[in-house]
Amino acid sequence: MATAEFAFNNKIHTAMKSSLFKVNYGREPRIGFNIRKKGENVKAEEFVKKMKDRHKEVKAVLVKSQEEMKKQADRNRKEAEEYGVEDKVLINTKDFLMELMKRVTKKLIEKYIEPYVVKKIISENAVELELLVSLRIHLVVNVRRIVKY
Repeated sequence: MATAEFAFNNKIHTAMKSSLFKVNYGREPRIGFNIRKKGENVKAEEFVKKMKDRHKEVKAVLVKSQEEMKKQADRNRKEAEEYGVEDKVLINTKDFLMELMKRVTKKLIEKYIEPYVVKKIISENAVELELLVSLRIHLVVNVRRIVKY
């Protein structure tokens, strides 16, 4: 396990162009044994300044990387439609299992099925639908899988 940890911390990160160990400690990890010298370290302030500068650089690179990822993720994102209790919605059949598709009528093969009633708003991303009124069967569905009727 120690070897794997060493390899991970010594690997050059693509965004930072440096190893994680160097970012945290300001130097590459020791592979062999070095004898430590006793005495005062006169370069301590210089080292601290260098480390703070390196952390600022890495933070700027990571923020830029996050912004780039967000830009790519938001490229195809659209505003979610708001649903209310008692709204009628259709369910998208795209993600239904093929086995289920074989067993049920041909109507299920359509892109959207049935108007179902929204019984409860779980969150802005999920709603509870009432599938069978007489049996009180409910299903929690992501709002990306439904459209208003």
